[in-house]
Amino acid sequence: MARSSSSPARSRARAAARLAAVQALYQHDMEGTAIPALLHEFHHHRIGATIEDVEYADADVAFFDDVVTGAHARAEEIDALIARKLAQGWALDRLDKPMKAILRAGTFELLARADVPTGAAISEYVDVAHAFYERRESGFVNGLLDAIAKDVRG
Repeated sequence: MARSSSSPARSRARAAARLAAVQALYQHDMEGTAIPALLHEFHHHRIGATIEDVEYADADVAFFDDVVTGAHARAEEIDALIARKLAQGWALDRLDKPMKAILRAGTFELLARADVPTGAAISEYVDVAHAFYERRESGFVNGLLDAIAKDVRG
């Protein structure tokens, strides 16, 4: 029997890849770690590993790589899209680093991954936001990514 392209295992692997991508982008923003070094670290030491009793789920590594490298490569374009959707008087640098990583990864996916439905991309990054924040911030992620999606996907 052929496996559906949206199987539960694939969905879990993509969800894990998104969370790992946000963590990698956050680490890059915090420490300036080069992207190839980050990819190597996540491939060999985090994805599928257990660190300090936290189990990192097996992730779709190719999807993880695409989100991290793509969000980094298109950072200027992505940051401009995010900044245009922030409330007047708010600048991107006022957002904390985990929030920027979530929005950057989500925006990249909306821009470059036409294979991922808009609603799925947005809801997945809302779920990622729940790992870091309370409900209000998750709503912020939802609203901002929805506004970006209307611009980039029509």
